[in-house]
Amino acid sequence: MHRAGWQVLMGLAMVCAAVATMRAAGGDPYGPGARVLLDAHNAYPERGQFADRLDRALATGTPLAIEQDLHWGMGPGGTPASVVAHDDDALDGAPTLRTYFFERVRPLMERALRENRRDTWPLLVLNLDFKDNHPAHLDAVWTLLGEYEAWLTTAPRTATPLRVEPLRAGPLLVLSGADSAQRRRFHDAVPIGALLRAFGAMEPAPVVGRTKAQRAGRAIRMTPAQHVPRSADNFARWVNFPWRVVEAGGQQSAGHWTRTDSLRLDALVRRAHRQGYWIRFYTLDGFAAGDDRGWTASYNFGSLAAVQQRWRAAVRAGVDFVATDQYEAFASARHAFSR
Repeated sequence: MHRAGWQVLMGLAMVCAAVATMRAAGGDPYGPGARVLLDAHNAYPERGQFADRLDRALATGTPLAIEQDLHWGMGPGGTPASVVAHDDDALDGAPTLRTYFFERVRPLMERALRENRRDTWPLLVLNLDFKDNHPAHLDAVWTLLGEYEAWLTTAPRTATPLRVEPLRAGPLLVLSGADSAQRRRFHDAVPIGALLRAFGAMEPAPVVGRTKAQRAGRAIRMTPAQHVPRSADNFARWVNFPWRVVEAGGQQSAGHWTRTDSLRLDALVRRAHRQGYWIRFYTLDGFAAGDDRGWTASYNFGSLAAVQQRWRAAVRAGVDFVATDQYEAFASARHAFSR
């Protein structure tokens, strides 16, 4: 083939690749497959400790995802409120979602609105991990989101929920979970023509097995199509997986990172993106006992070197949200991987 013809073919290939990427991202610069974000896992205080987590996460820069675990508790003056805490026996003194997150990020959000650099939005992705689904709790969070609706990434509530409507980007994107009660409150109860303020996760595919071990064995054998059996809809726009669907047994059973592991991860990510979903994996940590800062042992690969292999693979595969407790280390590693 002549050199000119080869250059034409290469040019066409590059155009096709770019088109495929934009289609996977839904035509949006922030859609599925468009960005790999640090997902700051459990970025809130625990029993009065680790109060710097949100500030540490924000210091890594934007775009950034932040997880907040929510319970229906008591705010100042004994008023019922959504409070940020990991466990239901740690609610005394836990901060409210309003004060801890929304008012903390107000300067960032208001500056973003003034600057109006919509090509950079959403700057933050707020992942709401509801630890209970009391109707009063979900109602309160819906109302709270309404107070900050000018910040939000939204889509119209329509009479055709299976059809994915374009998002209108704001500086903040809010994600909720897969529980059906959340879908009822944050989608079904929203009047047609009004705006959706949060977007849920796909309901996980059922994993057959009588015991936890049997279910874990089945999950690692399930194909990506079995794990992500349906397309995104106007509300359910992301999928959330534990790492054990990539490596058998998860973090504490993981051995050397292999080509088979990499192919498995790539296939899961491709499937999610083709079905129109952002994809998140949790939680990828690697630390020695002396470095523990209130993190969860079951998420620990045992060393920074071991988790960095997984971080690199996740970045290269295009995982949208990489959940980790090691905010600064991941942000630094992601920058190094992309050079």
